[in-house]
Amino acid sequence: MAARLFSSLLSRSSSAASSSSSSSSARALLSRARKPLLGREIKSYSTAAAIEEPINPGVTVNHTQLFINGQYVDSASGKTFPTFDPRTGEVIAHVAEGEAEDINRAVAAARKAFDEGPWPRMTAYERANVLFRFADLLEKHNDEIAALETWDNGKPYEQAAKIELPMIVRQIRYYAGWADKIHGLTVPADGQYHVQTLHEPIGVAGQIIPWNFPLLMYAWKVGPALATGNTVVLKTAEQTPLSALYATKLLHEAGLPPGVLNVVSGFGPTAGAALSSHMDVDKLAFTGSTDTGKIVLELAAKSNLKPVTLELGGKSPFIVCEDADVDKAVELAHFALFFNQGQCCCAGSRTYVHESIYEEFVEKAKARATVRSVGDPFKSGIEQGPQIDSEQFQKILRYIRSGVEGGATLETGGERFGTKGHYIQPTVFSNVKDDMLIAKDEIFGPVQTILKFKDLKEVIQRANNSRYGLAAGVFTQNIDTANTLTRALKVGTVWVNCFDVFDAAIPFGGYKMSGHGREKGVYSLSNYLQVKAVVTSLKNPAWL
Repeated sequence: MAARLFSSLLSRSSSAASSSSSSSSARALLSRARKPLLGREIKSYSTAAAIEEPINPGVTVNHTQLFINGQYVDSASGKTFPTFDPRTGEVIAHVAEGEAEDINRAVAAARKAFDEGPWPRMTAYERANVLFRFADLLEKHNDEIAALETWDNGKPYEQAAKIELPMIVRQIRYYAGWADKIHGLTVPADGQYHVQTLHEPIGVAGQIIPWNFPLLMYAWKVGPALATGNTVVLKTAEQTPLSALYATKLLHEAGLPPGVLNVVSGFGPTAGAALSSHMDVDKLAFTGSTDTGKIVLELAAKSNLKPVTLELGGKSPFIVCEDADVDKAVELAHFALFFNQGQCCCAGSRTYVHESIYEEFVEKAKARATVRSVGDPFKSGIEQGPQIDSEQFQKILRYIRSGVEGGATLETGGERFGTKGHYIQPTVFSNVKDDMLIAKDEIFGPVQTILKFKDLKEVIQRANNSRYGLAAGVFTQNIDTANTLTRALKVGTVWVNCFDVFDAAIPFGGYKMSGHGREKGVYSLSNYLQVKAVVTSLKNPAWL
């Protein structure tokens, strides 16, 4: 299902038409406009759909408090923080700001629910039914949740409503199906013993999710934790708290007992640090940047040595071989990089193209980027909305400046788009070298870097010469070439002639500094289970 949904998105994007409209005058968010990069004029840039007055999302924000022990509550301090509309920089709502005391309250509720409550003592079939009902409610409220996600995050509404929400529903149903299929083994042993293994829930799971796919990451983490009988304290990203707070209400409507899932909105140095270092949290899961992942891992180790799964950054190579259909390769490489405003940990952000087709590829990649439709994400047909916030917006522009200053050729883009909000022109660099920052660092934005290679041995070495190892794309018509690359690339996922296929059953995670452990699929269940061996002496057994 998910693979088909992403394929349909890709096919729609390839036929996207450019439609120009005049931009209404609006107050600039930045105090001064940035000058053209090194005086270079970007020619033939015609990104579709100039920014107009923002479209009304058509949804009301009703849940801005913390969710602890089955109830919405204010933070202990009474403090709130604003969550912003990335289209304008204006405040959407003020959300309760959770801190250490709130984490303590949430962990205490989760601990009591695990030690004394019904959730881990229910039959697995009963737990599965709660999750199935939750999926049904998500499906029922699809459009409202998608609107919240777009408003808070800036991703295109059509992407949220038609791609991500169906994936989330599928993911929850996938884990609901696993709930009553988790079991141990009977193990033969030397001697007169009966040996069995029990797969037990680990206890209280702390989970920290990112802002780029807020509710999808909620499903990736909450799903396996609940299916295996654990209780959860989840911290949302401070940029995007709204959809998780809404979805948690639906989960309790589906029959989840109080205290089993607690949601705390807040900031990393306060709420995140308190959760990571909490002595009564049994397991931790984090998705975010590699640098923050190091801090999370350190805090977990220095407290109670809780196990940690990490899904971190990436700088994924997308390798276009000499036998490729260039037009198809250009479109897939465009999708691999620009999807979700380039704010994907697995984005194909190092596009390696064989020297024999390099010039043709660059020209066609440039042409595709210039007709990418940028605008209000609630508008039909829009491919690219704003970046998440001003910090990310400015970070991306700094990387673009470094690319120009470092000697790469800026083919198109490179500037902000419009005068309001955090929009950036789709940007393409050619003549990129491996030692440039734009080829090494995770930009997390709509910036495509195109590098040239001569042969497989060379591109394998260069693709693997990265601290990251999250994913890779391979585009070739030769099965031997595909087999060589899939085995040689040191990454957790290799997509061959496709990209961003996120079926519920496919494991996802990284090598090297892209993380530990796997999300999704059967492998994710082991993150939330402990294995206990039970050995019983037998007297005069009939058989061994």
